[in-house]
Amino acid sequence: MTHEMFDSAFEGKILVVDDSVENLKLLSGLLGSHYRVKVAKDGETALKLIAADSDIQLVLLDVEMPGMNGFEVCRQIKANPQSEHIPVIFLTGRGDDASEMEGLGAGGVDYITKPFKPEIVHARIRSQWSLQEAKAKADELLRVVLPENVVQSLLKHGRYEPVHHEDASILFCDLVGFTKATTTMSPRVLVDELSALFGAFDAIAQRWGVTRIKTMGDGYMAVCGIDGRTEAHASRLAAAALEMVEAVRLRAEEGAYPWACRIGLHAGSLMSGIVGTTRFQFDVMGDSVNVAARVESNGEPMSVTVSEEFLAALDPNQADATSLGIHELKGKGARELWRLNALKTVPTELNVG
Repeated sequence: MTHEMFDSAFEGKILVVDDSVENLKLLSGLLGSHYRVKVAKDGETALKLIAADSDIQLVLLDVEMPGMNGFEVCRQIKANPQSEHIPVIFLTGRGDDASEMEGLGAGGVDYITKPFKPEIVHARIRSQWSLQEAKAKADELLRVVLPENVVQSLLKHGRYEPVHHEDASILFCDLVGFTKATTTMSPRVLVDELSALFGAFDAIAQRWGVTRIKTMGDGYMAVCGIDGRTEAHASRLAAAALEMVEAVRLRAEEGAYPWACRIGLHAGSLMSGIVGTTRFQFDVMGDSVNVAARVESNGEPMSVTVSEEFLAALDPNQADATSLGIHELKGKGARELWRLNALKTVPTELNVG
């Protein structure tokens, strides 16, 4: 058997569970040169090891053991949220169809009967590790584009039920003079500039627990308070917005184009859900979203403009704001808008991420 047959990229541990000392020695010798291996002689010990060692990423499990049999061990592994992700491969002398069906029904991902061929065991381990790696990459991609609570719902239930959020904050940002920029820049330079700006926005949003919803050409939309962390959502979004203006200012000073932006903030109720049947997108909707867009369009370049509702959602002693007077917001009536100059204090609980 060549070295290439083993997956040297496997960084976790394999737990081998068997009541036979001879089998444990055999499997430890077979796997130990290429993987980190732990052993357990019974199910109770195996469950304790799994609970104590987060590096265990795969279990090779016998069925016939004293006390708790392998099927029950597997059920308990899968019933525990801390270990349900660990693949379990049964390695047993019980080769009848009914036993195999019971093992797979208990949550096992594979079923190998003894006597086994070493290359088959290695191949099954490599296969499961590849699947785990692919799943981890897919989960990480979900976390790039979706709030954590939405990701958890999709992973556990395969769906995300639309939610009404009574109290949240919305941000709209628009790049001033973008149309002119499209006539003076090559497509590559323009896309690179947008990537740099929005990449900086994403990093800021992540630090403050803000969820980016989408980009629309030169527009950037984000919300705060819909991911299960509703505390101080307005303050966190305000802090992020002020940092975004500074990020644009820095890019204009150091980059290839004198960028400027307008940012508008509003607070109120909204709904969130996954929209689409073939191409899915997580989105938010409601009148508050429309108001936030109008606030942004009535704002001043290189400043953060906020509605009276957003200002009220902040700690009254926290905001340094200047009234911009009454503005007629298209389709929303006359409202007083404010320029947010600074936050006087940044509570420690806002230092997210």
